Amino acid sequence: MGEGKTIGITGATGALGKELTKIFREKGYKVIGFTHSKNYYETNNDSPNEWIEWQCGKEFLLQEHLKFIDILILNHGIYDVSKNNSSYENSIEINALSKYKFLNLFETIAIKNESPIAKEIWINTSEAEIFPALSPSYEISKSLIGQLVSFKKNLLDENTKKKLKIKKLILGPFKSELNPLGIMNPKFVSNQIYNFAKLNIFLIIVSPNPLSYILFPIKELYFLIYCKFLKLSKFTN
Repeated sequence: MGEGKTIGITGATGALGKELTKIFREKGYKVIGFTHSKNYYETNNDSPNEWIEWQCGKEFLLQEHLKFIDILILNHGIYDVSKNNSSYENSIEINALSKYKFLNLFETIAIKNESPIAKEIWINTSEAEIFPALSPSYEISKSLIGQLVSFKKNLLDENTKKKLKIKKLILGPFKSELNPLGIMNPKFVSNQIYNFAKLNIFLIIVSPNPLSYILFPIKELYFLIYCKFLKLSKFTN
C-alpha cells in the first residue's frame, strides 16, 4: 500500500466502514464512500472525501467511479435472522452476488489499467463461511461469497494476477448496529486490517476464535490444490 492512493469503501456508514474511513484518512488516503442511503452526508475530517450513492443490482453503473479507485473494500451486507424466502433471497443478493459483481467489474477495470501498480480488492466475507452465526440466510450467503472469492483468486491467469490483488477479510464478531453483542471493537478491527494488509497475504483474519486461524488457512489450501487440479485438467484436455 502507499499513501496518496484512493480507497473505495462500500458499507461506509456502518461501524467498520466508519473506522476504516478514519484510519485511511489519517494515513493520507482519499476515501470514497459508497452508500445505499439517499440522505445527505456531510464531509469532514472523519468522513469519506466523497460520497457516491448506489443500488444493489446496479453495480455496473459505478464503472466510471471505480476506474479511479486503487483499493476497493467490499464491506456492505445485511444480517437477517428471519427464516422466510425473502430473507434468503436478500441475503444472497446483497452479501454474495452484489460483492461478486463488484469483483468482476473491478477485475475488468484492473486488466485495462496501464499503471504498473496493481489494483487491490478486499472482500469482507466473515467467519460465517464456516461457523454458525444464528442466521441460516447469513451463513449461506457468506459461505457462497467466500467460495466465489477463493475460486476467483485461484483461477486468475498470470497476467491478471499482476493487475489485481485479492484479499479476503475473515472477521469475528465486532460491535455494530447489525451485531450489538459483538465482542470486538470496530476500531481495533480496522487497525488490524490495515496492519495485516501491508503484508502480501490473501487471508486477513481478525478474530478472538483461535480455530479461525487454523481452519481458514486449511480451507484455502484445499481451494488452492483443487484449482491447480482444475487448471491442469483444462490444459491437458
